[in-house]
Amino acid sequence: MRHGSWLATANSKRQGLNHRPPMISHLHHGESESVWISSALVFAALLYSRRWFGVRSQKHGIVDGWRVGSFLLGLLFIWIATASPLAMLDHEMLTAHMVQHLLLMTLAPPLILLGMSRKAIRRPFRSELTQQFMSVLTHPAFCWFAAAGTLVVWHIPSVFMVGLRSPMWHGVEQASFLTAGLLFWSPVIRPLPNSLKWPEPAIVLYLFLATLPCDILSGFLVFCDRVVYPVFLSSPHSFGFSALEDQQCAGALMWTCVTVVYLIAGSVLTARLLWPHRPPQRSDDLAVPQIDAFCIALPYRDPQKVEAV
Repeated sequence: MRHGSWLATANSKRQGLNHRPPMISHLHHGESESVWISSALVFAALLYSRRWFGVRSQKHGIVDGWRVGSFLLGLLFIWIATASPLAMLDHEMLTAHMVQHLLLMTLAPPLILLGMSRKAIRRPFRSELTQQFMSVLTHPAFCWFAAAGTLVVWHIPSVFMVGLRSPMWHGVEQASFLTAGLLFWSPVIRPLPNSLKWPEPAIVLYLFLATLPCDILSGFLVFCDRVVYPVFLSSPHSFGFSALEDQQCAGALMWTCVTVVYLIAGSVLTARLLWPHRPPQRSDDLAVPQIDAFCIALPYRDPQKVEAV
């Protein structure tokens, strides 16, 4: 009996030394939830397409055709992040989890905002009270802190684990990333009427400062010599990655993707600053794609004025 009890104690201690956190069952990405999300996104795509084709028929093809492609691509990115087979891997690989965050916060929001026309969303924001509220909500300072705070808070290990353990909090996490992304990109693209317009140099600085929280977090994940989220120690190590290599890959992916996307947006704004002949801004144009609006306006120039020049 004594020998047996000693052996059991020794085995329990040995198991304690090799103990790894149990892998969390990923119940919140069931087939029913994927079907509901897919159905909602398909409904939004059909509703948007119906609205777009109606406006196009009224304007005889003058409406910018690239907007519908941008909006639908943004919805596709949301589906990949929340309802595709990738969503089944976010509890096994930190890299898959990071891809979800990048799709919801960095890639989908600007595409959706670029696909929204000011004329299409002007009616709900006609009241003065609503416009004042939206001007505060889309203020660059508020949008910057909202995006940075969402990014940092959800990557705190204890908060991160709450999102993995609870289906409800996992949905809140994904919704907060999408909302923070829409807020962050709103001062850059300005889809809302009467939104606060900052000078382009200030928006370029806004984009540069937004890379700092991402750089700090991604650098920590890349150069840390331990696994920050121990739950991935018990993962099946998909694609042959260890938990530490998976963490380093996730950090490098975040570092690269955010830098490239923000660099593209900053380059577009810088090019507009250096453009020698800037066209007059129309009230229904977005902040970024104004070159396309200038090309559309060319066929409707008054020929008498051209001859006079």
